[in-house]
Amino acid sequence: MSLLVEKSDGIARITLDRLPVNALTLQLYEDIGDLFEEMADWSDINVAILTGAGNRAFCAGLDLKEFLAATVEEDPHRAKIVRRTFSAVRHAVIPTIAAVNGPALGAGCVLSSVCDIRIAADHATFGLPEINVGRCGATAHMGRHLPQGLLRQMFFTGEPIDANEAYRVGFVQKVVPASELMAASMTLAEKIAKKAPLGLRVGKKALNEVEFMQVEEGYEREQSYSTQLMHTEDAREATRAVVEKRAPVFQGK
Repeated sequence: MSLLVEKSDGIARITLDRLPVNALTLQLYEDIGDLFEEMADWSDINVAILTGAGNRAFCAGLDLKEFLAATVEEDPHRAKIVRRTFSAVRHAVIPTIAAVNGPALGAGCVLSSVCDIRIAADHATFGLPEINVGRCGATAHMGRHLPQGLLRQMFFTGEPIDANEAYRVGFVQKVVPASELMAASMTLAEKIAKKAPLGLRVGKKALNEVEFMQVEEGYEREQSYSTQLMHTEDAREATRAVVEKRAPVFQGK
C-alpha cells in the first residue's frame, strides 16, 4: 500500500509511502483521489496533514518509468485521472496541510499547492521540471500562488526554488528544521481540529468558491454561507462560549 492513513483526535495524517522519493504512479493518483473524496464521510476528522515517507522527498512527481511505458493514445485518459486527483485534494471538505519534508517536484509541487496550507522543512524545494522531460503542466495550479515572473522562470528553466524563497513569496506559510516539521504541522492541525466541524467545512467551501469571484459577489456568497451557519447548534455554542469565556463544546450539528 502506497498511501498510509492515521486518524486521531480529529486529525488525519496521510503519508505518501512509495520510497525512495514517493513518485506518483497512476494507481497512486487514483488512491489519493479516492481518499480525499472519502473525506466527505469522515465526520470525526476536522483537518488532514499530507506528507511523504522518508527524508529524500515529499514527492518527486510522476513516476517516469511508468510514463515512458505509456502510449500517446493513453495520455488523455491518464490526464483525466490526474486532474481528478488534484481537484479532489483542492476541494476536500476539510482543511488540509501539506507537511513538505523534502523536494516537491512537478506533480509533487502541484500536490502541495492544492492543499490549503504549506509548512516546509528547511531543506525542501519546489520545482516545475516538466520542460526537462518534454512535458507541460502545473502552472495553472501554481499560478494561484506565485507571481507570474517567478512562475515562468521556474517553468522555462526547470530549476526549483528553496523553502525560504517559497516562504518569501507566500507559497509556504512556515519553514522549520526537518526534525520539527511534523510537530509544527501537528500543532497547527490541533488548533484547527478544535474549531466547529460545520464551520470548517462551510468555510472551506466558501473560500474555494469566492477565490476567483469579484469582491462584492464573493462577499455576498460568504454572507449566504454565514447565514446557513446561523441555523446550526455549533454556531450558537461558539457565540455562547465567547460570551461566557469558556471553551466551546461542539456537536457537529
